[in-house]
Amino acid sequence: MSARFPYHDECNTLLEVTVDQAFAHLDDHSRLTEHMNKSSWMMAGSRMQLTFDALRGQAVGSHITMSGRVLGIPLFVEEVVSKRNPSLSKVWETIGETRLLVIGHYRMGFELTPVAASCQLRIFIDYARPKGWLSWCLSLLLGRYYARWCLQRMKNDAISHFSQMR
Repeated sequence: MSARFPYHDECNTLLEVTVDQAFAHLDDHSRLTEHMNKSSWMMAGSRMQLTFDALRGQAVGSHITMSGRVLGIPLFVEEVVSKRNPSLSKVWETIGETRLLVIGHYRMGFELTPVAASCQLRIFIDYARPKGWLSWCLSLLLGRYYARWCLQRMKNDAISHFSQMR
């Protein structure tokens, strides 16, 4: 946590695959953010559209954008990959002006730790409250809940993906 990102949440799980297999899956941002592309109650029935640069979010400096509408309100966020250590970790964070409802700027990432023939997955988010009084108030009520939902969805999607491979 830092002054820029005063709030933190994370989740952990054991994946029954090697760190190389887990990283190959999680490094694909379209898989990692799959929950944002599907209509859900947390997104009020809406979904976000992802756009990638030529590096597809798989190199430091690569850009990813998400845009969409929730309850008719336009949302937009641009992310840049800030750290990437193949097979072990990846971090990305927002840049520019974000238009989100319950969290503001954020830094997200994952770390993989080898454990015998498996690996420990840690997914985290460090975030700030959004600007604007309405979003700031919504953040007080829903920010932590939304952050935790995103992390849980990423974790559960990874678990589901690898359980289908067995």
